[in-house]
Amino acid sequence: MRTTTRTEAAWRRRFRAPSFAALPVWAKDAPHRILYGTNAPGKWELFAWDRTTGLHRQVTDRPTGTQPGAGRIHPSGRTIWWFDDEKGSEFGRWVIEPFEEPGSRSVVPLPAGHSAGAALGRRFAVIGLSAETGTEIHLVSPSGDDAVIYRHREPAWVVDISRDETLIAVNHSEGGDIMHPAVRILDPGGRTIRDLQDGPRRGLRIREWSPVDGDPRLIIQHQRREMAQPLILNAHTGEVTDLDLGLPGEVAASWYPNGSAVLLWHDYRGRTELYRFDLANRDMNKLEFEPGTFGQARVHPSGEVWYMWTNARVPMEVRAGDRVLLRPPGDPAPPGVAYTDHMIGAVHVFVAEPSSPRPHPTIFLVHGGPEAQDRDQFSARVQAWVDHGFAVLLANYRGSSGYGRLWRDAIQGNPGFTELEDIVRVREWAVGSGLADSRRTVLAGSSWGGYLTLLGLGRHPELWSLGIAYVPVADWLAAYEDEMDHLKAYDRALFGGPPEQMRESYRLRSPITYVEHVHVPVMILAGDNDPRCPIRQIENYVTRLRELGRSHEFYRYDAGHGALVVDEAIRQTELGIGFAARHLGTRPPQ
Repeated sequence: MRTTTRTEAAWRRRFRAPSFAALPVWAKDAPHRILYGTNAPGKWELFAWDRTTGLHRQVTDRPTGTQPGAGRIHPSGRTIWWFDDEKGSEFGRWVIEPFEEPGSRSVVPLPAGHSAGAALGRRFAVIGLSAETGTEIHLVSPSGDDAVIYRHREPAWVVDISRDETLIAVNHSEGGDIMHPAVRILDPGGRTIRDLQDGPRRGLRIREWSPVDGDPRLIIQHQRREMAQPLILNAHTGEVTDLDLGLPGEVAASWYPNGSAVLLWHDYRGRTELYRFDLANRDMNKLEFEPGTFGQARVHPSGEVWYMWTNARVPMEVRAGDRVLLRPPGDPAPPGVAYTDHMIGAVHVFVAEPSSPRPHPTIFLVHGGPEAQDRDQFSARVQAWVDHGFAVLLANYRGSSGYGRLWRDAIQGNPGFTELEDIVRVREWAVGSGLADSRRTVLAGSSWGGYLTLLGLGRHPELWSLGIAYVPVADWLAAYEDEMDHLKAYDRALFGGPPEQMRESYRLRSPITYVEHVHVPVMILAGDNDPRCPIRQIENYVTRLRELGRSHEFYRYDAGHGALVVDEAIRQTELGIGFAARHLGTRPPQ
């Protein structure tokens, strides 16, 4: 394991400090055997942990790192499955290896593809793969026999197998709207047992099967009301129990071990709470924890609540009850500044502010997704900018999750322009309140946030002093041609059709259409193997900047949609801070 060095600046040590991005998962039949992901080796990799013996073993070790959510553990705890792609391309195959020690790895005998989910049972595994021809779901036996149990041109993804392994839960978008999926329950032979769909713009997202053997109940998150809420489907009878909870925010649920209660995860204005809800008497009791964000939470078979917790000052921790459950070796991250939150009209905004006098040079860090959400949670990148004298604004624009169905779906049919209206409004508030220095405002973001950065620089050039776009969409028409299949489906749902039907809409919402209006310096950072925001369409935009003689810097790295290697993440942050320092006279990277 790497340890941080105290001679480094605090902002660098925050990146190096060991952290987590997903809740550890346990083997269903051997819950002392755990799989988790951490950045402790200097890049994100998967680890095995045996709580009985105290064993911690690094499972993956790939040059560009491994996504924390790329692994599964067999119910027996004897094997670990993980998705092996090529340098962040997200195109690859599943690999199996023993839990206890490095041994002979085997590749699951299926074609290479983009992962469309995986669920492991004792008797078989269910693997989803997507490609240009659509999605196939395979049932793979221990002998290596393979049967395709589902196939469709539109995207689908495997979520879970029932405890008795008679039912398989699949989300699908056969109706053509991946933003609002439907549910199909299959048996292991591929026969449809139950369909559940709520119609246009009413999605259903599968959570998990009951942990009780023979129990056909499935938790699903629905959008029948303004705020997402859980329901329970009995897959045998078709009976649906709607848990109308009366909480003001969005709610997800998972099971307690005996199936008599559920753990509720309540998301409201960028912070979360946990509740225990008894299904028989409908009693709901709040679990008392420190305010902040619960990244994930589940109830361990022991009955103890395992959860990930953070706030703006404290990095993500894996806790059980009132104690830290897991902490990899290495120096902890220096604390950051707390966020304040504000309502700018209907837009919820978090602000991280340095201690220096106002007005501050200000960076508007726009989140991706677009269905992501900025929360009261620790961000090494946010705190790095604060350390260099910047105020950081995090706006949950229309399109963000966590604020209801209408807010999230407001961009459908009008992407890009809708979000920019909210960002411009937030900038007006920041300058008008005396928080932001109007001569030193930076528009920046990653993925969808990078797209909005480039679009904002072209459509509102007078508002921004410079822009920094990480892995952006820059040219919708070229991006659609090159991106992975399920993102093409997302684009069709968002725009109302493919480019051949909606060409003008795609063109008008492409940053490259407005590149001639960009008059401030631009930095663009992109991964060579990115399947989500492919490199060719970014090269098209950079070529136009060069032809127009616009001030720009272009940095590319040998990975995919973002950096899983700590040194690379530090390098990219350093480049951005240095870029701002050269053009705005702010502090250079410490």
